[in-house]
Amino acid sequence: MTYQSIPDLFLQSCARGGDRIALRHKVGGRWEGVSWRRFEETVRNVAKGLLALGLQKGDRAAILSNTRIEWVFADLGIICAGATTVPIYQSSLSADVRYYLEDSGSSVVFVEDEKQLLKVLEVRGSLPALQKIVLLSGHKPSDPTVLHFGELVELGRRQAEEPLERALEAAGGEDLASIVYTSGTTGPQKGAMLTHEGFLFVAEGIETIIRRGPADETLLYLPLAHIFARIVEFVCIRGTITIAFAESIDKLMDNLGEVRPTFMGSVPRIYEKVYARIQADMDEAGGARKRIFDWAVGVGRDVSRHIQKREPIPPVTQLQYRLARKLVLSKIKDRFGGRLDFFVSGGAPLGKEIAEFFHAAGILILEGYGLTETTAVTNVNRPDNYKFGTVGQPIAGVEQKIAPDGEILSRSKGIMRGYFNREEDTDEVIDGEGWFHTGDIGEYDDEGFLRITDRKKDIIVTAGGKNVSPQNIENHLKTNVFISQAMVYGDRRKYVTALITLNPDEVARFADQERIPYETVRDLYPHPAVNKRVADIIDEKNRNLASYETIKKFTIVPDDFSQEAGELTPTLKVKRKFVAQKYRHLIDAMYDERVID
Repeated sequence: MTYQSIPDLFLQSCARGGDRIALRHKVGGRWEGVSWRRFEETVRNVAKGLLALGLQKGDRAAILSNTRIEWVFADLGIICAGATTVPIYQSSLSADVRYYLEDSGSSVVFVEDEKQLLKVLEVRGSLPALQKIVLLSGHKPSDPTVLHFGELVELGRRQAEEPLERALEAAGGEDLASIVYTSGTTGPQKGAMLTHEGFLFVAEGIETIIRRGPADETLLYLPLAHIFARIVEFVCIRGTITIAFAESIDKLMDNLGEVRPTFMGSVPRIYEKVYARIQADMDEAGGARKRIFDWAVGVGRDVSRHIQKREPIPPVTQLQYRLARKLVLSKIKDRFGGRLDFFVSGGAPLGKEIAEFFHAAGILILEGYGLTETTAVTNVNRPDNYKFGTVGQPIAGVEQKIAPDGEILSRSKGIMRGYFNREEDTDEVIDGEGWFHTGDIGEYDDEGFLRITDRKKDIIVTAGGKNVSPQNIENHLKTNVFISQAMVYGDRRKYVTALITLNPDEVARFADQERIPYETVRDLYPHPAVNKRVADIIDEKNRNLASYETIKKFTIVPDDFSQEAGELTPTLKVKRKFVAQKYRHLIDAMYDERVID
């Protein structure tokens, strides 16, 4: 089925969905459902309210909020009114909020609560284009430019239908649906201009691959300000799939058990944490329990290898697998609700070891690849055709090739129109033939599966001329529960080093086991025993690396990397340039002593 625009897609899906549940969220501790019929009614009223406020075709309206049901109402209301949505991460500081609103020229901004409202009010004086602020929840101040979300909906309910119908009829595939700002891991954030046609193209490609429909439900916790979550939104609308909104990342595991989704999108950090936690629990349990666990996972890995190679599973292995599932593996799957057919992983590289572990437990993780500039997805593994350690084959309609220097180039309807108000930056990444230069380095296997080796700008070239891919090493380190984050360094240096942050719960547990006295966990980080524990982990990981890749020195950073401190992107990737500058003194100190061969 083809659609002319996002409003066309949305309205047709609502007509098909009718009284079935489209959205679910928690209200007063209980899950409440919103039908497709009510979904359409609310979005129409939001759109009419925005039109009544003076929003016009092509205008920009921003959303500064965590992922929640009103985010989707606002997004679709903006687009149905003919305007362009500008997502802003809820973790953004006031200065960043000012930049996004000013750069995009947004005339309306939706804010989640009083905390987010304050960020806008602090910078409102430098934003002449900003006319209205819509508060999604919390107490509304006596400010004529601020109105509550409920007031906007009520304003829309009182309006005539004709202005909205004209806006819906005028919507076309080439119109801008959204300006999404890049994560900023390597430089200034730029607004990628994404069209209706681009979102529709990618949503169709993904839905065709995952083959989900009205009987399915997903749990959404990813930030809707990120393109990955946004494409999940449109895939679910296209397939009339129910979206349940997680309360928060802290409540994610609880919500998984309550919602019991059939599929779900997530970033690798969640899998890494669950994997490390399970491994740590089993190491602590020891004895027979640990032996049974290792045996069960070993059987699961054996079954996984047969499945990956499309080979029949031997009868004896089948019997062992039934027992392994009963004793161990089903309990791992139950942590995710028990109904999960697969995860889709994106936003950052996923370690092959982690994908294989979960598959052994009966949970398939389909890794995909794409960028903001490509409307989220260009490649993804299929439920019936996948290879761990790769990001899959291109989706239908995506052309792709590898440049002579190893850079991945893509061309499709999903490629952005360009960067907003940045023609020179656009010309740097989209060439005259329409190829988008991704900045990622990769290679294909003989079946067309793409493997990402690193970011072009992240590759470390040592003083000896060896190329080192830091992300692979960092992912390898993070499979140990003791380590929270890692940043590998060594460009133009004689050896590789690492900044390490630790898991405070595991450090405290280690100190208790070793009977090391302490007042706060932070006091333990300089302790020789803690440093030896990290050194032992690194020595173990180094055994699987080439000699020029091995970490010769490390430094423990006392505070974990965070979004609030500017060290992580909202998809939990390390901002290398920022971290390297912030901890330059620690990095330099690791190279002050005699060079280690």
